[in-house]
Amino acid sequence: MVDRNQVCKACDGSGLLADDENWQYSCTVCGGDGIFVSGDRPEPDHLFKVDENNRTME
Repeated sequence: MVDRNQVCKACDGSGLLADDENWQYSCTVCGGDGIFVSGDRPEPDHLFKVDENNRTME
């Protein structure tokens, strides 16, 4: 069981985020695993590819 203090606050542990049109994508804070521990960097390792509507492309 995951320690509740290590659950990613951005995605609430689901590993997914959604935009205003309900398009879902991997959480950019925890990297999609739902766990964010002290010492992890919230910044992504690389730039995101986005379309003309600013949706992330996977």
